[in-house]
Amino acid sequence: MRNKALLLAFLLLFLFSFCACSSQEGAGSSPAESTAPKDSVIIVLPTSAEPEAGFDPIYGWGAGEHVHEPLIQSTLTVTDQELEIAYDLATELSVSEDGLIWTAKLRQDACFSDGQPLTAEDVVFTYNTARQESTVNDFTMLEQAIATDDFTVEFHLNQPYSIWPYTMAHLGIVPAHAYDADYGHAPIGSGRYLLSQWDRGQQLILTANPNYYGEEVQMKKVVVLFMEEDAALAAVRAGQVDLAYTAATYSQQQMAGYQLFSCKTVDNRGINLPARAFDGSKGNDLTADPLVRRAINLGLDRQQIIEHVLNGYGSPAYSVCDGMPWYTPANEVSHDPEAAKALLEQAGWLPGESGLRSKDGVPAELKLLYPVGDSLRQALAAETANQLLSLGISSGIEAVGWDVAYDRAQSEPMVWGWGAHTPMELYNIYHTVPGEEDAAYSPYSNPQVDAYMDQALRSADWQESYALWQAAQWDGEQGLAGDLPWIWLVNVDHLYWLREGLQVSEQKLHPHGHGWSIVNSVDQWCWQAE
Repeated sequence: MRNKALLLAFLLLFLFSFCACSSQEGAGSSPAESTAPKDSVIIVLPTSAEPEAGFDPIYGWGAGEHVHEPLIQSTLTVTDQELEIAYDLATELSVSEDGLIWTAKLRQDACFSDGQPLTAEDVVFTYNTARQESTVNDFTMLEQAIATDDFTVEFHLNQPYSIWPYTMAHLGIVPAHAYDADYGHAPIGSGRYLLSQWDRGQQLILTANPNYYGEEVQMKKVVVLFMEEDAALAAVRAGQVDLAYTAATYSQQQMAGYQLFSCKTVDNRGINLPARAFDGSKGNDLTADPLVRRAINLGLDRQQIIEHVLNGYGSPAYSVCDGMPWYTPANEVSHDPEAAKALLEQAGWLPGESGLRSKDGVPAELKLLYPVGDSLRQALAAETANQLLSLGISSGIEAVGWDVAYDRAQSEPMVWGWGAHTPMELYNIYHTVPGEEDAAYSPYSNPQVDAYMDQALRSADWQESYALWQAAQWDGEQGLAGDLPWIWLVNVDHLYWLREGLQVSEQKLHPHGHGWSIVNSVDQWCWQAE
């Protein structure tokens, strides 16, 4: 009923706002041609992409599960096509020798949509408020932000943090003079668009900000609808949207007037392999053996997973940061089932008459967990279990709720999803939690890996730190690529139905979350001339 209601709401919007044209149902029929102005576009995103807390950067807009560049607010930095740091509101960045003070010079031609100038006071207010209030972005390293003049800000850190510019890229600046508890519902920003209308649970309408300081916005009006997959597909079949997200399960369908648009990502799926023996509360006796973990890494056919589960729309994943500037190809392996079996036998896991392996009477068994309601991860778990069976490892699969998943993953492999435009993804997954014995999400600890990452954060600048993040993955003798406490399976392509004639600008690698990333560059989309 909710899907039907959303679709009806959209059709009414289209009829009364855009002079709707007639439509014909069915994938094989000709959809109605859009009569929307050629400087506007209608986009469908998942219902999960609608921010619960509204469009307030301090409470997660532009960060968290669906990291993107805030459209309504401006950020100090952005990432370019290669995921390197570039400038937006900032014109210059420098850092003190001890790495504790970052200084940002601001452009002087930016103003908010209410006409008030954007100054260092607004940046200081945003960052200090986020440090106190944010539950999404990590600002624990920030001691305070200080304005030294109208267009210069100092960020005083309590520890060196070389990748601070990557944090800057996702915190939109809010106006100190117009910020209150209701800001997220009627935001004032200095970005490319104004939030003109928001009908919670249904749609939002963005219009070009006439006060924007940057390159002229080409798409003057952007309508974003929030729909479940089936409703999004129905809207495409009716020819009443211009771009709509979709899943690989629908990729073989034909939609008249549309083409399938695929975006490469670092939206990865992988399984943790607890790297210590079971002690009664955590660990796993099978995966504690590094030879077993290496065997699994070699024995899984990632390309087959992509074909069977993603209909071909994905790429093999070998780390949590494939394609990032801090990635190293040392993570990559070729599928080699015979080498995998040899490693298992070297580790003492020998096949019986059934072909299943055991060691000292203990069977080689795993339970692969996946989150309840996640059909993709369920399919990945099933395919992984099938492939492990061919190696002689028996694997069942089980759906678990997030209320128990984190605890269960301390002793059992789980299918996870990660991927962000920051090296901190490596740190958060693999670094030993201070004061504890292991990393946060799965039992693993390597002092040398920790040391490389700690040194990377203390580095003089973010570009110099890349080599250290790479060394943590593999320094020629040891690292994550050898320890393999996680096995990465695939990077999931983000798929969309794209109306013929709509030109979408070049996409950088999308992070985890099939949502707002596609909209990041909507200001430069255009329609082909007829």
